[in-house]
Amino acid sequence: MRVSPRVVAAAAAVVTVAAGLAVRAGADGAFAKYAGSALYTVLLCALVAFCAPRARPVAVAGTALALSWAVELLQLTGLPAELAARSTVARLVLGSTFNAPDLFWYAVGAAAAWGVHTGIRRRAERSSAERASRPAASR
Repeated sequence: MRVSPRVVAAAAAVVTVAAGLAVRAGADGAFAKYAGSALYTVLLCALVAFCAPRARPVAVAGTALALSWAVELLQLTGLPAELAARSTVARLVLGSTFNAPDLFWYAVGAAAAWGVHTGIRRRAERSSAERASRPAASR
């Protein structure tokens, strides 16, 4: 049974949000902050993969990383802080304050998502190749 890449990406997004909520509920301090930063990029990877299901894992991770860095650098302008003061959604999506270490943790999240995406994709390709190589009578 083949599962759609979009279904896998949507499930990954749900799991990522659940992981983020669990980290927020069960941890605090630097671990919670930087785990949240990494998971932000993992979530963006899942959303990019959902929107572009045929994209290579490196392109998905690179796009998510670029978006994460762009949002973080936008915080230098003060615009996200202004929007965050008026909207909870803006605060969750854009943050409010620039924090240079977040740039590193976004890369960690992108690398982790790239690794998982690559593994899932290889496994799916291997399964497809195995199904295709079976004799017609056994299918």
